[in-house]
Amino acid sequence: MGQHYLSKLFSPKSVAVIGASERPDSVGNVVFKNMLEGGYQGALYAVNPKHGEILGKPTYASLEDIGQPVELAVIATKAEAVPDIIEACGKHGVLAAIILSAGFSETGSHGEALEQAVLANAKRPGLRVIGPNCLGVMRPAIGLNATFNRGSAKVGNLALVSQSGALCTAILDW
Repeated sequence: MGQHYLSKLFSPKSVAVIGASERPDSVGNVVFKNMLEGGYQGALYAVNPKHGEILGKPTYASLEDIGQPVELAVIATKAEAVPDIIEACGKHGVLAAIILSAGFSETGSHGEALEQAVLANAKRPGLRVIGPNCLGVMRPAIGLNATFNRGSAKVGNLALVSQSGALCTAILDW
């Protein structure tokens, strides 16, 4: 029996944070820092063509430059860049993505067109997507904190799935 189709979202062996940044308080900075501080147990890559290193780790200009398989892409870029990033994910064999970026259908017709382009580009290779405009995914048991929440959750036997990032952060704060 093969691997479950959601395994790459919830149990990835490698993660690329696309839009990782040195800029304090940016989404890309917080997510990459969360992954490092959470003790993620797989391979972790920062992707940003403008930096040689981020938080002391080497940075890659693109997915192709990594030269290794990537199972999960966490995207923290401007909405306009996301359709092309999703297409690159498909070409690189990435089959799961979390799109943290905002600026899609919630913003009107331009954002709706971007969202439709993301969906079309994800559908061709069968790429599974969470988002856009979401808090992310956290799985403390493996050190996965692919969110821009400040802090993590404790390891335990409780799971929470919510459409509302506000609800998730309130519960995490609690």
